[in-house]
Amino acid sequence: MNNAVKLRALMKRPGAIKAVGAHDALSARLIERAGFDAIWASGFAISASLKCIPDASFIDSSEQLAVERNIAEAVSIPIIADCDTGYGNALNVMRAVNDRERAGIAAICIEDNVYPKRCSFYAGVRRELIPIEEHCGKIKAAKAAQIFPEFMIIARTEALIAGWGQDEALKRAEAYAEAGADAVLIHSKSKKFDELKAVYKAWSGRVPLVVVPTIFDQTTAAELEEAGAKIIIYANQPVRAAIRAMRDALDLIKKDTRPGAANDRIVTLPEVYDIVGVPQMEQDEKQFLPVGGEKITAVIAAAGFEKQLLPLIEDKPKCLLDIKGKTILERQVAALNECNIKEIALVRGYKKEAIALPNIRYYDNDRYESTGELFSIFCAENELKGRTIVLYGDIMFDTAVLEKLLKSPADIALVVDLAWKDDARRGAQPAHLNPDLVSLVDPPGTSYLSRFVLPEGEHRIGTIGQYVPHEQAHGEFIGMAMFSEKGTQALRDGYHSAQEKYKSTAFHEAGSLAKASFTDMIQELIDRGHTVQAMPIFKGWMEVDSFEEYQKAWAKTRQ
Repeated sequence: MNNAVKLRALMKRPGAIKAVGAHDALSARLIERAGFDAIWASGFAISASLKCIPDASFIDSSEQLAVERNIAEAVSIPIIADCDTGYGNALNVMRAVNDRERAGIAAICIEDNVYPKRCSFYAGVRRELIPIEEHCGKIKAAKAAQIFPEFMIIARTEALIAGWGQDEALKRAEAYAEAGADAVLIHSKSKKFDELKAVYKAWSGRVPLVVVPTIFDQTTAAELEEAGAKIIIYANQPVRAAIRAMRDALDLIKKDTRPGAANDRIVTLPEVYDIVGVPQMEQDEKQFLPVGGEKITAVIAAAGFEKQLLPLIEDKPKCLLDIKGKTILERQVAALNECNIKEIALVRGYKKEAIALPNIRYYDNDRYESTGELFSIFCAENELKGRTIVLYGDIMFDTAVLEKLLKSPADIALVVDLAWKDDARRGAQPAHLNPDLVSLVDPPGTSYLSRFVLPEGEHRIGTIGQYVPHEQAHGEFIGMAMFSEKGTQALRDGYHSAQEKYKSTAFHEAGSLAKASFTDMIQELIDRGHTVQAMPIFKGWMEVDSFEEYQKAWAKTRQ
């Protein structure tokens, strides 16, 4: 629906229309969200916010129009443009009308000040008005120029502001209505509504009245409406509120130096994201961007302490162990970046102060000695949104393993090394004492022992954990999983449900939920009916969980 049509519909509705002055698209959207009926594109506020200059015709029509266009794109409620004197003579007014109609503006307001105008409330400024006939000519030109019949012209008189009296104000208002104005704004700088109320009482009522109660600001909307106002404009309160809020926050940060000192005075970043439409953008990305083009977040669990790695980790966590010139963490980040995963969060614990790689969001598990992997992962619960990679902080892997996982269409997919079964059949010692073993619902048979004949398709996991009987196990979970948006929701829901259900009992293989491993949660999801797929590999990874494994990683890793 055309915005001018919307404003006309509001004019027919019982009660007063409440419009608020916006200085940009953001303030306009906040006004709309607050439930107001319309936007007043305030010349005063736009001059202040756009160029920090007085409201004195220093902003030209095109500069004001650019802001109005931004506002029109940001909101769906009608916009009344404060066009000062019309930016010149009657011909300039005609151009202003056509420009605003094309921009989606519902109405313009033009005043009878001389050009260049001065804000109505500037003290000590000489006030001159153009002749009645000249302003009537502007109104007639505006009506002749408009294309949409619903577009409104509001004629504003500054007779009371100039001190010319109530009779002059009424005389001008009547003349402007006769010239074709769709509404009349009689401005006043009296601190009480009494002066304007008397004018309203004498008004003929031939067109609706518009009021701007900036100075008589203790008058309620009900009082204004009862006196005869159809449109009430709260002209500049948002920009004034913004100035005070910014000044207070800046003073506090200047004194304290911590940006967080102002947290109780500012909105959160997610609130800003919501206002400017990030959630909608994310939905559009999922719907219209190619598969694989969506943002993927990696959450690395690196909080734990393994006594068996001492003295290697006396002064650092194991994710910072150096393997031929690069730490395990650096190698993980490089592999993630190579697969275009730039959003990385890491949960720290033991020797957390030692981990300070750039471009990573950090979360701390200060209870790392008494909690398990699952607790650590949920320290970064804010990151578990959309497609997410969960990664143990002590594994090294070929990039090809991650690339293969990213191609999985499953909502929950775990990388499973089927070479474990091959090693077990040959009697080889397991790489670690307590591997996370996986039993498949429909194992592919003995042929899967060769990586070259591994069948394509689904490989659904039935059981996972450290105590899966070896004769029932088909592979080892390597500590890398991927969740779709649906999968991460299932993970979060399952965890929060488990917090209630297992409040005082064991949780799968763990003595409590707090001490649970990640695989305990995976088994819980399986038991709750979720499909968890194995993404099979044959080797291509290493875990560094002991001194022997560290030696092996050093020996086998290329530069």
